[in-house]
Amino acid sequence: MTIQSIRQHKYLPYFILLFLAFVWGSSFILIKKGLNAFSPLQVGTIRIIFAFIVLLPFAIKRFKTLFVTNWKKIILFGLIANLVPAILYGFAQTGLSSSLTGILNSLTPIFTLLIGLLFFKTAPKKGQVLGLSLGFLGCLVISMVSTRGSLGEFNYFVVFVIIATTLYGIATNMVKTYFMNIDSLSLTALAFLGVGPIAIVMLMGTDFVTVLSNVEGAGLSLLYLFILGVVGTAFALILFNRLIQITSAVFASTVTYLIPIAAIGWGLIDGEVLFPLHFVGMSLIIGGVYIVNKFK
Repeated sequence: MTIQSIRQHKYLPYFILLFLAFVWGSSFILIKKGLNAFSPLQVGTIRIIFAFIVLLPFAIKRFKTLFVTNWKKIILFGLIANLVPAILYGFAQTGLSSSLTGILNSLTPIFTLLIGLLFFKTAPKKGQVLGLSLGFLGCLVISMVSTRGSLGEFNYFVVFVIIATTLYGIATNMVKTYFMNIDSLSLTALAFLGVGPIAIVMLMGTDFVTVLSNVEGAGLSLLYLFILGVVGTAFALILFNRLIQITSAVFASTVTYLIPIAAIGWGLIDGEVLFPLHFVGMSLIIGGVYIVNKFK
């Protein structure tokens, strides 16, 4: 099978979807391992910096032709799609397990639709209100499960994930609205070119060097974040942006159907505990996403 035939293969979007689900489902356990030594801000910025370094050669080649004329939108896209969510997920996992964060990440298609309806002139379809409602109800259930498995007080660390998935929803709609004329590699590389230097300045304003030199296990945590930045961020985002371009914003965001499976698997391996109410909430979210896509 030639490369051209692979590109034209009708099942290619599904292959990309499965690969992204595994990679991004593994991201939450890597964030957790990074937090063993580094702060949430450091975890988020280190992740972005590694991706920035890997993609820099591609960005330089496209600097004059694409970045100069689109720099405002590209930097805004990089902030919304990459830097800010990366930091938010670090903060979220200081109060949430990696598996729960992976489950809540499934809200992304819900916010992709909601942002499209509110700001990108996407026409609402029948049944979408029901899907949105189920998704938010599932989020509420998960956010109120106590450490004993019963309903308790609201876990405010969930808010970090809600904000991050909202930003992902905005970014996904931006790709479909503003960047269809830019190939996925160029868009991803230039987005990190825009936010990479910002992440470096933010990281250098912390005690990163001291932690790396003196905290036991910091080197291993840095390795986990390297994998997260290169594979789970740079390479995966190239594929994700390409998936949006060859399908639709909502189809691409359904990768979050499968992300919880990988996230839960890694969490269980790492000794995390999930209660029945967690699965009730996840079922409501996935059900909401299914309905949203059925009426897309």
